[in-house]
Amino acid sequence: MTIATASFSINLGAYKPLALDPTNPNLTNEQRETLKANIQLCRDAIVFFTATGAAKGLGGHTGGAYDTVPEVVILDAFFRGAPDKFVPIFFDEAGHRVATQYLMAVLHGELSAESLVHYREAGAKLPGHPELGLTPGVKFSSGRLGHVWPYINGVALANPNKVVICLGSDGSQQEGNDAEAARLAVAKNLNVKLIIDDNDVTIAGHPSDYLPGFSVAKTLSGHGLNVNEGDGEDLDDLYRRISQAVTTDGPVALVNKRKMAVGIEGIEGSTHGHDVIPVDKAIAYLEKRGLTDAVRYLKSIQKPKHSYTFTGSGDKWDSNRNVFGDAVVSVLSRMSETERKEKVICIDSDLEGSCGLKKIHDAYPEIFISSGIMERGNFSAAAGFGMEKGKQGIFGTFSAFLEMCISEITMARLNYSNVLCHFSHSGVDDMADNTCHFGINNMFADNGLDDGYETRLYFPADAAQMKACVEAVFFDPGLRFIFSTRSKTPNIVDVNGKNLYGEGYTFTPGKDEVVREGTAGYIVSFGEGLYRALDAVERLKQQGIDVGLINKSTLNVIDEETLAKVGKAPFVLVVESFNRRTGLGSRFGTWLLERGLTPKFAHLGTHREGSGGLWEQFPHQGIDPEGIINKVKELVG
Repeated sequence: MTIATASFSINLGAYKPLALDPTNPNLTNEQRETLKANIQLCRDAIVFFTATGAAKGLGGHTGGAYDTVPEVVILDAFFRGAPDKFVPIFFDEAGHRVATQYLMAVLHGELSAESLVHYREAGAKLPGHPELGLTPGVKFSSGRLGHVWPYINGVALANPNKVVICLGSDGSQQEGNDAEAARLAVAKNLNVKLIIDDNDVTIAGHPSDYLPGFSVAKTLSGHGLNVNEGDGEDLDDLYRRISQAVTTDGPVALVNKRKMAVGIEGIEGSTHGHDVIPVDKAIAYLEKRGLTDAVRYLKSIQKPKHSYTFTGSGDKWDSNRNVFGDAVVSVLSRMSETERKEKVICIDSDLEGSCGLKKIHDAYPEIFISSGIMERGNFSAAAGFGMEKGKQGIFGTFSAFLEMCISEITMARLNYSNVLCHFSHSGVDDMADNTCHFGINNMFADNGLDDGYETRLYFPADAAQMKACVEAVFFDPGLRFIFSTRSKTPNIVDVNGKNLYGEGYTFTPGKDEVVREGTAGYIVSFGEGLYRALDAVERLKQQGIDVGLINKSTLNVIDEETLAKVGKAPFVLVVESFNRRTGLGSRFGTWLLERGLTPKFAHLGTHREGSGGLWEQFPHQGIDPEGIINKVKELVG
C-alpha cells in the first residue's frame, strides 16, 4: 500500500492489510503478530494526530478511538476477507471517536495521511464528529449518543443477508434509544452486532459510581440479546469472540472490558482519557515509543490566536456556562441547608463540568444527583421534583440535546412543573464538534400554547447579565430556559465605556434593552451575537451610518415598547446564531407585521452546515461583524 506521508510523522505505510476468514476463530502466529503491529501503529497515530488538535486549542477526543483500535483492526480484516458478508462500514455510536473514521479512510486510500494533522481545523473537513458527504472516506454521520443503533437496525432490514456492525460504548447504552433499538433487533432477529467498549468512564465520572445498578451486559441480556463479555485487550479471545459473533445469526452484543486509554501513562482509567490527550502526555507517550519525528512536530505547533479586536466591549472575557453555576450557588447560599434540601434538586447528565453544574455539586452535594447520559429521563425527574409549588428542579445539558427533550418539556408544562434549565453550548461559536453539536433549535423549548403554564427563554449577553438573570428568575414558577455559549464572551460596555450590566443593574424578564440608539435602523441580537453586532454598530457609526442595537435577552416575550420603537425605524435586522428557520428572526418579522409595523426587515442566522474550527464558525455563517456590516449596507442602500 502506498500512502502519502509527506507531512505526517508516523509511517502509515507500515500498516499491513489482512484478509481474514471470519469462520475461522483461530489466529496463526503470523496473523497475530501482524494484528498486534497494526494495532500499535494505529494507536500511535491516533495519539499523535488528536494531540495536534490539543496543541491548537481545538480539542478532539483521543481515548475512545484509541481504545477500540483492536476490534476495528479485526473488523477491517474481516471486511477485506469476506466483503460479501458485511456492510463494510464502521458504524459508531460515539461520534467523538471520529479519529477512527479518519484513520481508516487514510488506510483505505480515500484520504491523505497529511490531512490528519489538520484534525478539527476550520475548513479542513475533519470535524470533531463524522459527517457523511463532507470528509472523503467517511460513510455515515454520527454525533449524538444513542442515535446510531436504532438507525442501523434499518440498515440491517435493508441488507437482510449481511452483517451490520455497531461500535458501541457504555455511555451510549445509557440512552433510552438503545433500549428501544435492542427490543426491535431481538424481535426481528436482525443481524446486528454490537461491539461495545465498556471502560467505565464517561465525561464526568465512572458509571459504576453514579449508576451503581447499571450493567451493560445484564441490560442487553434482559432485552433478549446474545451477550458475550470479555477482555478487550486479550487479542486472541477478542478475535475469537468477534468471529463467533459475526457468524452467529441474529443480534449479538460483545461487551469488551478495558481501562480507558489503556497504556497511556497519566490518563489510563481516568475521565481525562475521554477528551483529547494533553500535549505533554502525548509527547511522553510518543517519546517512549521512539517516535521522535512526531514529538518534534507536536513541539513545533503554535496555538493560533484570534487577533480581531471587538469595539463596544471590554477586555474581561468570561465563560457564561460556568458563571451560571456560580450564580446558582450564590442564590442557594442564602437558603438554609434544610430549605435547600426540601426545595431544590439539581440533576446532571454527565456534563456537569461543561454546563457549570459542577459548581453546584461542589458547594451543595446534598442536593446534587450525578446521573447518566439520559437527558429525557433526567429532565423529567427534575420536572417531577418541581411539580409541587415552591420546589425547583435544576437541569443542564448541551443545547443540541434540547431537541431530544421536547416531549418531556410538554409533559412538564402540562404538569405545572417548575424547572430552571441551563442549556450550554448554544449557537455555533467554538464548535469544532461541528453540525451535530450546534445548539440552534432552542426556540423549540417554547412549544406550549398561549394559555399554558409559563415558559421563558433567556440568553444573557455577558457574565454580569448572566448573574443578574439567574438572580431574577430563580424562584419564578414555570419552565425557565437559560442559554449560554461554549465560548467566552466579553463584558458589554455603554457609550461611556462603563459596564452596561455592572453595579446597580437589575435584570427584568421580558424587557428588551437598548444597547445603542440609532436613527438609520436597528439590529436586534442576543447572547454571543450581541458583542459581534455591537462591534458592527460601532464601526458603522464611524462610517456615518447611525445604527442602533437592541439586546433581546428574553427571547420569547414581546416587549411592546421596544417593538414599537424599532418598528418605526427604517430597517430591522435580527442577528443570531440560532437556526434561520426556527430562531428569533423567524418570529420577529411576524410580530412586526401583526402590529402594522413595516420597516425593511432582514434576518441573519445559522443556515449552513459547519466548517469546523472555533470562532471561524461565525464568518462561515455570515454572522460575524463583516457579514453584519455588509447586510446593513445592503438594507440602507
